[in-house]
Amino acid sequence: MARSLRHRLFGLREYIDELAFRAPARLAVTVFACVIGVFTLLLLAPFATADGSGARLVDALFTAVSAVCVTGLVVQDTATYWSLYGQIVILTGIKVGGLGIMTVASLLGMIVSRKIGLTQKLLTASETKTSKLGDVGSLIRVIIVTATTIELSIALLLFPRFLVIEGNIGTAAWHSLFYGISAFNNAGFVPTVEGLAPHVGDWTLVLPIALGVFIGALGFPVILNIQRSLPRPGQRWHGWTQRFSLHTKLTLMTSFVLFVVGALLLLVLEWTNPHTFGPLSFGEKLLAAIFAGIMPRSGGFSTVDVGAMTQSSWLIQDALMFVGGGSASTAGGIKVTTLAVMLLAIFAEARGDRDIEAFGRRIPRDVLRLSIAVVFTGASIVLVSCVALLELTDHNLSKVLFEVLSAFATVGLSTGITEGLPDAAKYWLSALMFVGRTGAVTVVAVLALRDRRRIVRFPEERPIIG
Repeated sequence: MARSLRHRLFGLREYIDELAFRAPARLAVTVFACVIGVFTLLLLAPFATADGSGARLVDALFTAVSAVCVTGLVVQDTATYWSLYGQIVILTGIKVGGLGIMTVASLLGMIVSRKIGLTQKLLTASETKTSKLGDVGSLIRVIIVTATTIELSIALLLFPRFLVIEGNIGTAAWHSLFYGISAFNNAGFVPTVEGLAPHVGDWTLVLPIALGVFIGALGFPVILNIQRSLPRPGQRWHGWTQRFSLHTKLTLMTSFVLFVVGALLLLVLEWTNPHTFGPLSFGEKLLAAIFAGIMPRSGGFSTVDVGAMTQSSWLIQDALMFVGGGSASTAGGIKVTTLAVMLLAIFAEARGDRDIEAFGRRIPRDVLRLSIAVVFTGASIVLVSCVALLELTDHNLSKVLFEVLSAFATVGLSTGITEGLPDAAKYWLSALMFVGRTGAVTVVAVLALRDRRRIVRFPEERPIIG
């Protein structure tokens, strides 16, 4: 009996392994769709809602997609509409979705490169072009352990403050854990009735959440590379950053620049707004700007009313949401390395350089082609979705564009129109969150795996550009 079970499990693993190498994009989409289906059924249970009446299918599906795709857009208030069971289901969906995103993205990256590059660094194994999914068991364990450790660390930082606020150990522990998991996974779900708005100037509460979002948006490859590059006991710190990979350097540099520029612009644009930063003290304005500069990267939390911001601030956040966070992270968007490669290509072209270079490394041309494909695909999806929502609702373009980008980039920020959308628009946004979550990695995987070398090539001729 035991031998038969082991044989079946081995056969299943072989089948999944073959499917992963033959059609990785299809496998990723299928897995996420099945997970979303399970959590939708769990949220349809009558006791998932606070009043026991049960959720509508569109609300359960939208919430399940938002949780598993770690978005944070909600059609029903998390703290009041869902029961404790419902909130546990949502938090579990965030945890499963976050781990799944990092794992699937990492595995697809290894499959695309035809070698277990990340696992190599973990296990110092030799390169192989026929690696099995069983070889990445340690990789998956490290992802789970690393993510859980960071989430619990954030929760521990939040617990003392929540204990003072709530005055109850159980409630404080639950809220700390919920915010810790939601922050690192860039989910944006909040278990408290008023969210973070009453704590706009509370550094001890806001900063750990912002830090968790920033770290989660870097991506597992970056987190692991930084962890491995840290000096061991007795070693000097001088030059330790030189051990960073090119991907880590590009991600850190671009993420920091986007954060600083975004925070400064939002601080200036909202400084006198009586509905957002206006009534705050200087320190509170500074903290609110820091928080608001990080959240469009895919965090989705807010300490001020986003719907009351100026349209100029919306546009700045639109741009930040479209870019998103790091590759193989819980953040969405086209990814910061995509933006970095595009900018480096423009600079190289302006200087007349044939090669795209950064930090003493040359970036292959096929990476630029993939970046262009990701940007164009993302922009096309956003365009089509904006047209659809403009037809389905009576909202203006500014609000629709913000909502569409928030869903596509799995951010979770909203101008306040989500709950009042018609069912057709909710279903569309659900599909958009799913596409935005799985789209980038699958598009890259499909295009990269279809790369081929041709022996016979057509004659070269330059068209006129510009």
